[in-house]
Amino acid sequence: MLKEFKEFAVKGNVIDMAVGIIIGAAFGTIVKSLVADVIMPPVGLLLGNVDFSNLFVVLKEGTVPGPYETLKAAQDAGAVSLNYGTFLNTIISFLIVAFSVFILIKNVNRFKKEEAPKPAAEPTTKECPYCFSTIPIKATKCPNCTSQLN
Repeated sequence: MLKEFKEFAVKGNVIDMAVGIIIGAAFGTIVKSLVADVIMPPVGLLLGNVDFSNLFVVLKEGTVPGPYETLKAAQDAGAVSLNYGTFLNTIISFLIVAFSVFILIKNVNRFKKEEAPKPAAEPTTKECPYCFSTIPIKATKCPNCTSQLN
């Protein structure tokens, strides 16, 4: 059983999949930072200094009564909150990743189409069986040796 697992694990597909998962996780971290640190601050600024990561609704107050200035303060007080700002950040991250995967798949499919072998063109000439000269495929008589062709 260990031998079979070893054979399975060293197959190219498993290694390729592992590399893809690692790169995907790293890409997810980059996208999360892009959304939280680059995209959302200007959007929040345009919407009147809104920090999307701190948009929440308190469902139940914690041990320290609110109002809470930040999501962290609400969580530290033990409040139960609905964190819709964090959810918006996650949706934007997902859309960026989905769009990136779409572009990647679209390009991979384009390369697959380009790499497909083109069908061979139909021949336009044939060889005369008598004089071995090249003649048009529709010829019924050889122009070189005047032999009748079938």
